Amino acid sequence: MRVTGKNIVITGAASGIGAALARRFAAEGAAGICLADLDEDAAARVAAGLECRTVVRRTDVGEESQVRSMVEAAAGELGPIDLMCSNAGIGTGAGLEATAEQWAATWAVNVQAHVYAARAVLPSMLERGEGYLLNTCSAAGLLSQPGDAPYAVTKHAAVAFAEWLSLTYGDQGVRVSALCPQGVRTPLLTGGLDGHLAAKAVAAAGTVLEPEEVADAVIAGLAAERFLILPHPEVAEYVRRKASDHDRWLAGLRRMVAGVQNRD
Repeated sequence: MRVTGKNIVITGAASGIGAALARRFAAEGAAGICLADLDEDAAARVAAGLECRTVVRRTDVGEESQVRSMVEAAAGELGPIDLMCSNAGIGTGAGLEATAEQWAATWAVNVQAHVYAARAVLPSMLERGEGYLLNTCSAAGLLSQPGDAPYAVTKHAAVAFAEWLSLTYGDQGVRVSALCPQGVRTPLLTGGLDGHLAAKAVAAAGTVLEPEEVADAVIAGLAAERFLILPHPEVAEYVRRKASDHDRWLAGLRRMVAGVQNRD
């Protein structure tokens, strides 16, 4: 898929990967972009710098009625949605001590939001016989996330749901990609560097990319219509190692975590 001339919705668009995607899509000639985020003012500031039609909506992606309303507003002002980027995500930095409320919130944003986005845009896409779903799932959905049990579990579920969408609708003209970066310099990562094992482990695992580098990978991945978009190519090798010898892979991950903890 080329984004030139396309109408696009991006959730979590006020900062980080979402904002970088909006800027890159606009630079590539997108016809219109809907920027959805809880922080409507920040999303509006991103929109102000884009040279294309924009719609800004305050949206809690964990509430299906808000996602549906946002998509309807975007389609009403821009036209049929060609690309749905379900990008919003949250972390907790918690393990077994994570509260029921933290589990529920993480599940709502990291999993159910993808379900709500698909429900909102798929009927129109299927009727037209074309469309694209880009779900931000994280390398944690392919590997794991030390220090954050809710994040690790929900991102695995997000990858599984993206796979299900692809196998169910891929022959009906709807393409699906799972964006799975490792460390990216976003508020989700940098906000936890001083305290959370999860953020420290990500930073220690390899290169921390800028959001703009992730946007570059997305443009290439969409053009190739690849299911897995891996801004960190080494993640593919980690997945292979995990599949070939799960016990050895777990042992190596435990050593890495121990090294991070010993540096504290």
